[in-house]
Amino acid sequence: MNRSLVVFLRGVNVGGHRTFRPTVLARKLSKYEVVNVGAAGTFVVRQPGPRAAFRAELLRKLPLGAEVVLCDGRDVLSLETDNPFETVATNPDVVRFVSFFSKAPRVHPSLPIVLPAEGDWLVRVIASTNRYVFGEYRRHMRTISCLGQIDKLFSVPATTRNWNTINAIVRILNDHGKDR
Repeated sequence: MNRSLVVFLRGVNVGGHRTFRPTVLARKLSKYEVVNVGAAGTFVVRQPGPRAAFRAELLRKLPLGAEVVLCDGRDVLSLETDNPFETVATNPDVVRFVSFFSKAPRVHPSLPIVLPAEGDWLVRVIASTNRYVFGEYRRHMRTISCLGQIDKLFSVPATTRNWNTINAIVRILNDHGKDR
């Protein structure tokens, strides 16, 4: 069984604001076998031990305040099978994403959701399950503000990663499972 955790930090290293070096944080947490994934504050924790103890240590070592979303590795692995993108045609101008909620939302708006509501869409939310929202966005200056509306629509803070990052996490989790 995969006991790994996946850490998603919200609102760091975005557009030059609230910057830090994730590789340095991963080194400081090396006793937990932390693997850094990219620059957005995403980590796979192979040996987290008790979740509350790891979270407390993470918050102590984090060089700035940030909202932390922790997910069980097995739940992130399930995203591969829950993948709603298999039936969606790919377009090189469109980025697939998953938004992770800090807790399960109580509000479940009807899907799909297109943002903005008027004019050309920048964000499309196509599916949701438990603590995850799946969608697509176009690269545009206003896209980040549209992604920020996901929080309001579901009434829970969310942090977003592109599907390529999810695939990288899945590879790390699967590789760790083979080591055992």
